[in-house]
Amino acid sequence: MGAAGWRRLGLAWAGVVGGVLLVALILASLGPMPPRRVMEAAPSPIPESQPAAPESAPIVAAPPAPIVIAAADPALLEAGPYGPVPRIAVDGRTAMRAYARPADARETRPRIGLVVGGLGLNAAVSEQAITRLPPAITVAINPYSPRLGLLLDHARGRGIETLMSLPMEPQGHPQNDAGDRALLTGLTPAANEDRLMWVLSRFHGYVGVVGALGPLRGERFAALSEPFGTMQDNLRRRGLLYIDPRPGARNPERAWGRTIDVVVDEPATRNDIDIRLGTLERLARERGMALGLAGEVTPVLLDRLLAWAEGLEGRGLVLVPVSSLIRRPEATR
Repeated sequence: MGAAGWRRLGLAWAGVVGGVLLVALILASLGPMPPRRVMEAAPSPIPESQPAAPESAPIVAAPPAPIVIAAADPALLEAGPYGPVPRIAVDGRTAMRAYARPADARETRPRIGLVVGGLGLNAAVSEQAITRLPPAITVAINPYSPRLGLLLDHARGRGIETLMSLPMEPQGHPQNDAGDRALLTGLTPAANEDRLMWVLSRFHGYVGVVGALGPLRGERFAALSEPFGTMQDNLRRRGLLYIDPRPGARNPERAWGRTIDVVVDEPATRNDIDIRLGTLERLARERGMALGLAGEVTPVLLDRLLAWAEGLEGRGLVLVPVSSLIRRPEATR
């Protein structure tokens, strides 16, 4: 390399060193660099298909469990001449409590109970009644009815409590025939007890009996105080209640139970049923409670009862099972 080449190389290195020194002087004049900031991660977006839950989601109460009437308890049965019949259990339990539909003891509104009878003979109408009636209504089963198993299972499943219809000698007997197992004024006490055992063995799981078979209400048998009282004694000792179907009669003297206030289906026309249901409401408001009886289930009766019950609570009344309206025997007070 010639002298001129070495001179150019020296000038180039001098320029590089000078540039480095100039940059160093500039950085020193600016001071130290600020600390490096760490960027926070942004929250992941919530997919539109999964909206964010509110801070305090409302708690939705589960619907109450449906009421189901208990199946027949062997501890509440004993052997009878025609099959098992009710008895009070060793621990004191009774059918009138074990098979009752629960009722709210805190209820302060006027209460109405209603017994609908005549179920069992007409299978189609009876099934409609069990399916459509409000569960707080009590139904009475005809003891002469065949094949009651499915009907009773359906009633239990809907929480409907049941009574046994007890045939007794009515006015106009024998033209008004209550059947070959009716309790009669001309029979001996032993014969009437035998007939009662037949009736009580027909099915199981009921709270008591009502002395009505359709439109027949056993007036002639009930007029004989001692046979009528003996029958009530038998029911009480077996843990059953008794509903007297004769409006105006005294409440049962020797059995737990109550007397009907109004028969709502005599006559069984639409207008007359509506009028008597209105009477039942009036009595409930005046007395705090009232009990009605419909002796024979029919399509017309079902239609009127459904229309009436639909607006009952809106009128300030409540429908309750008959077991919640019973009283102590008058003779034991």
